[in-house]
Amino acid sequence: MTFFCPEAQAAVWRWREAIAGGVLALLGFWLVSGPGFLLAVPGYAALGCGVMLGWLGVQRGRFRGADGGVGAVQVDEGQVSYFGPLTGGTVALRELESLTLDGRMFPAHWRLVQRGGDAPLLIPVNAAGAEALFDAFATLPGLRTERMLTTLKADPQSAVVIWQRDPTQSSHALLH
Repeated sequence: MTFFCPEAQAAVWRWREAIAGGVLALLGFWLVSGPGFLLAVPGYAALGCGVMLGWLGVQRGRFRGADGGVGAVQVDEGQVSYFGPLTGGTVALRELESLTLDGRMFPAHWRLVQRGGDAPLLIPVNAAGAEALFDAFATLPGLRTERMLTTLKADPQSAVVIWQRDPTQSSHALLH
């Protein structure tokens, strides 16, 4: 027996980090303003963590869309894999040359172009597990997250380049 309709459950699940951040910030505010000085120190820590978790939760909630698309996405150790009914493939994030949101297809697709001239990997924005792409894309150097989220929300009717590797930048990280 459930107390919420499925739409409300989906909305709560989409914004779960933002809700948890808000609850943690409220708890921190109560600890700072209420019981006494001894609990103010953990209260400030809870308040700060709650604000950061809430901010991250809002970004993730904006990235998540409706599920129910075809195929499945898996991100594992810097490698993005897509398993679809007609297409699929794997792209290493360190070999990624460009990331494009292609709105000419329905639904919109992420186009990941890898170095070496291989065919680009096309991933529907509503594929199962596509929310894991937020963390994968966040590791790309110089990616502007707000621009990506705004473009995704605007639902473009053309292909929009979200990120492109700087040609002077090396794809291999130096250890020393």
